[in-house]
Formats: sequence, C-alpha cells, structure tokens
Amino acid sequence: MNMKHHIGYAVVLCSTLTLAPPTFATEGLSANISVTNNYIWRGVTQTHDKPAVSGGIDYAMDTGIYLGTWASNIDFGDDATTELDLYLGFANEFGEFNYDFGYVYYGYPDGDDLNFGEVYGSIGWNVLSIGISTTAHSDWSSDFGDDIYFEINAAFEILGDAELGLHLGSYDFDDGLDYQDYNVSISKSGFSFLVSQVSEDEIDDDYKIVVSYTYEIDL
Repeated sequence: MNMKHHIGYAVVLCSTLTLAPPTFATEGLSANISVTNNYIWRGVTQTHDKPAVSGGIDYAMDTGIYLGTWASNIDFGDDATTELDLYLGFANEFGEFNYDFGYVYYGYPDGDDLNFGEVYGSIGWNVLSIGISTTAHSDWSSDFGDDIYFEINAAFEILGDAELGLHLGSYDFDDGLDYQDYNVSISKSGFSFLVSQVSEDEIDDDYKIVVSYTYEIDL
C-alpha cells in the first residue's frame, strides 16, 4: 500500500502516523537540486520528519510541452528508500490566463506495490491558481478517478523580490480518511520557509516548519 497516496486509508487501518511539475516559458534543458529538513507532500511528511535531498532534470519546448524526472530519498517506515518520478505535460497562456496539464508517474524502485500515476490540470490568473489531480492507475486498488486532490494557491511579490505563498488543498479518498492541508510560505533566491498543517489529528496533530534551498542550473 502506498503510504504517500493512501495516507488516509493507512490511518483508518493503523491509527498511526510539496511534486507539481513546473511550467516553462522558454525552450531548453535544465536541472535542479534541493535540500530540505522535511519532505512534505500535500501536508504529509514523506521522510518521517527527517531531511531530504532531491534533484531533477527537465526539458521544455517552446511549444509548451515539457517533460522531466525527479528523485528524492523517502522514509515510509518500510523498505522503500527512494522516490523516482517521471512527468510529461503542456503549459501555455491564453489571454490573461495560464494553464498546465499533464501526467506524473510516482515510482518507488525498492518499494512493494507503491507505484502510481496521476493526471493533473491547473489554471491561473493574476496571483491565483486552482488545480486538480486524480489517480490514473496504481499498484493497489485505486483506479482512475478514485482519489482526487483539489488545491487553490496564491502568490504575492513582497519586499521587492521575495514571494509570499498561500495554499489550501483538499484530498478526497474513495476509501480512506479525507483531509485538508494548508500552508504559508516565503521564498527568495532559492531559499524557502514554510509552515504547514493538516486538518485531521489522526494523520498528524503537529504543524510542520520546513526550510529548503533549491539550486537551478541551465544546461
């Protein structure tokens, strides 16, 4: 069972317990590497509140098509230690609006029946964006459309070149504990400071403070 995607179901059974592919404006190959004190995905730690090192390679075409791969260490409390994602999407603008849709595959090479895929889409205007992601397939019982994640985000420029981010997400499981997550972040020059919380104490009753640094390279 995938602890990442089926965290609600795991809570029901056991009472225990940020990949969005980017949009691109210009053609080219790029890479990135990040370090963080806690890998958080939709409000839930993927490393048992421990540090993570991640990196990816992306290629964007001037048509709006992009593809890439991304990897990180993880800790679900089982044999899985690595996440390896692949994604393909299309991002562009229409008047004052921008949009992005695609497919992402979450792979766990040393895990047991953890792999799954999602299709996603988002639309943005000015400082606001809304998005939806849903299961496309999985190694377990979730089929297309069974689990759906909605989100709304806002990003504001502050203090010249810093960015204030606000996020609200809602995870609706076909078989599990639904929950909401919310966070506030400030980022500048590759550094990011984030405070995150989820709505259900059964999932996690502590708020998370996350400090990260990302270095990007044009290849």
